[in-house]
Amino acid sequence: MFTGLIEEIGIVQSIRFNGESAAISIAANTITNDLNIGDSVSTNGACLTVVSFSGSGFTVDAVAETMQRTNLSELKPGDKVNLERALQLSDRLGGHMVSGHIDGTGTIALINTVGNAHILSIETAPHILKYIIEKGSIAIDGISLTVMSVNKKSFKVAIIPHTYHKTTLVSKKAGDTINLECDMVGKYIERFLNLKEDKKTESKIDLGFLREHGF
Repeated sequence: MFTGLIEEIGIVQSIRFNGESAAISIAANTITNDLNIGDSVSTNGACLTVVSFSGSGFTVDAVAETMQRTNLSELKPGDKVNLERALQLSDRLGGHMVSGHIDGTGTIALINTVGNAHILSIETAPHILKYIIEKGSIAIDGISLTVMSVNKKSFKVAIIPHTYHKTTLVSKKAGDTINLECDMVGKYIERFLNLKEDKKTESKIDLGFLREHGF
C-alpha cells in the first residue's frame, strides 16, 4: 500500500525481457537506504517487487499482466520513473490509499498553465472513467492527485509547482501515456451493488415461478 507521494525520481538503467515479462533495473539513491529483497516499490504507480539492490539502484520484476496494463512496456534506458516505497503504519498519510494495482492507461490530451498550476487533460477508456469523480482522488503514474472535473471522454487535474517539478510530470507532453489507478472505494461499492442485484435475480425463481412454467 502506498500514499501517492513520490519519494524520488529514478532512472531506468536496463530492461531485460523474458517473454512478456521483464526485469527492470533502476538507478536510485534515496529509497535504497532502506530497501530489502522482496520489498514493494511503486514504479510509475505499479507495485513491483525488488529482486536485487545495491546502494546505487535496484531491480524489480514485472509480470506479463503488469507490462500489458501499464506504460512500463514503453520504458527504455535513460527514462525517468516515479518511485515510492511501501507505506509504514507510522507514516503520515498525506495523499490517499494507493494499492499500486494499475487499472489501465490514459493519454495526456492537453497541458495548460493557469496561474502557477499546470492543468492536465487526460483521455481514457469508459471502464476507467466511470470510477472517476469530481474532487475525488486518482493516482497518475503513482502520484496522488485530485480530480478537477470529468466528462464522458476525459478528466482534468491541477498540478501544483512542487508536485510538477518533483515528479516525472515535468517532462510529460501531450500524447504521452500515463498509468492510472482509480480510488478503490468506487470499485468496492460497484461490486457490492452487483452482488445485491444478482441475489434479486436468483430470488425470482421460487415455487410460484416453477408452477407458472409447468414444473
